Amino acid sequence: MLCHTLVGKHTKMSEVELSCLAYAKMYLHASQFPRCSVNGLLLSSSPAGGTICITDCVPLLHSHLSLAPITQLALTQVDVWCSQTQQRIVGYYQANACVSDSSPTPCALKIAEKIFEQCNNAVLLMIDGEKMFPGCRAPPIVMYERKDARWALKDKHTIMLRQWEETCSIVNQLFSSGDQALLVDFDSHLDDITKDWTNQKLNAKIMELVSPANGNV
Repeated sequence: MLCHTLVGKHTKMSEVELSCLAYAKMYLHASQFPRCSVNGLLLSSSPAGGTICITDCVPLLHSHLSLAPITQLALTQVDVWCSQTQQRIVGYYQANACVSDSSPTPCALKIAEKIFEQCNNAVLLMIDGEKMFPGCRAPPIVMYERKDARWALKDKHTIMLRQWEETCSIVNQLFSSGDQALLVDFDSHLDDITKDWTNQKLNAKIMELVSPANGNV
């Protein structure tokens, strides 16, 4: 089995599977801008219904997260790209500038709500900065789901990650090699449009590391 639950056994509730590729890019995004709040979109290449498989992410901003016009521009461009690559937006992630604060901000809730309008099992993922260190025994993430007209903490029993120890090792390799510098978010793309916000170069590097570790691409 390629996926292990973070805690305990599976339940019948809607499950979320987070790939090494998606997690690594979120981690590198937060690491690249440690004094800033960062955010991005969670993508899936699997069909709707059943387990939500987050297969990739698009890093968006590292400044002015609440600036609506830039966010709307990014959402529109990512949506068009997703339709061309058979992917869909299934969630939102954010890391707050204050490492001790992993609570959703009004901005996070607003964008997650917008995604929920198009994807009724969308998730909101917050990165816990206090747990972002080598050797962390559990992923530094806090996940929320839309429940009873509000965003509530998701049952950890229904969150899965591809081989956590191997994923942690891959992320440490990338970080040690300074590969967070390869990551391009939408903010950086707007500063220099020659930079690729789809991060194909970084994706390829991560997948090269994933293949021997997990026996799967």
